[in-house]
Amino acid sequence: MRLPSLALALAATTALGALVHADARAADTVHVLVFMEHGVGTPAQAQPYVDKLVDLARAKNGWAAAEGKYVTQRAQAEKYVASHQPQFGILSLGAFLGTRKAHQLEVLGVADVARAGGRKFHVVSLTAGDLASCKGKRLATNHADDKRFIDKVVSGDAFDLADFTVVATERPVQTLKKVIKGEADCALIDNAQHAEMAHVDGAGAMKSVWSSPDLPPMAVVAFSGASGADRAKFKASLGSLCSGPGKEHCDKVGIKSIRDADKAAFAAAVASYGD
Repeated sequence: MRLPSLALALAATTALGALVHADARAADTVHVLVFMEHGVGTPAQAQPYVDKLVDLARAKNGWAAAEGKYVTQRAQAEKYVASHQPQFGILSLGAFLGTRKAHQLEVLGVADVARAGGRKFHVVSLTAGDLASCKGKRLATNHADDKRFIDKVVSGDAFDLADFTVVATERPVQTLKKVIKGEADCALIDNAQHAEMAHVDGAGAMKSVWSSPDLPPMAVVAFSGASGADRAKFKASLGSLCSGPGKEHCDKVGIKSIRDADKAAFAAAVASYGD
């Protein structure tokens, strides 16, 4: 009877040791959220390159383990933050402004993007000659989910979304097609959608009747759980992430360059957005 009992005890000890080891390994893992709101392409396409970029950051920073997550929707981002409590993130401007207080975000740098939108916005139309002609009319946009960002930061004093009958869309090209089909009079689009107009049948005739100033790039941030030492080391490594072997990984994700910066890079946008 003793042998089976001993075997069970040894098995239980082994299993417990494996669990403890797994928990320790998970605790040592640095999590990085890459959130390109309304980004071009799908998370499945970008994720393998985010994995490689985050692994490069792991090697440069001496992390025991690291995991990256690429998302394009706020619900996905908040779910990841709640479940994994990331230490670092690369966030679209609107997402950074909307969550900086709740997550106590500290700016460590900026990421210039190639394909992702959000650096500039346009109101376009097939029939209207100026912005005033769009007001009171149907405005198609897939950016209506962040009214405060549009009203306070994107438009300045030019307009509020309440000035239009908003036709909310879910996909970038769908926004353009609403105008082409006559289901909307104008559309609010970002720079990525504006660049795509030449490749969408019927959109080539659209003209921009208003455009925003250039907006800040994506924010590279530390979440509240990152230690001071890890923040400093990660910030120092940012300039090298998209060079050498990391250039291809950044290109595939849609990032042209990453560099260190501080909150001054976003001061004007933060002031416009308000607390």
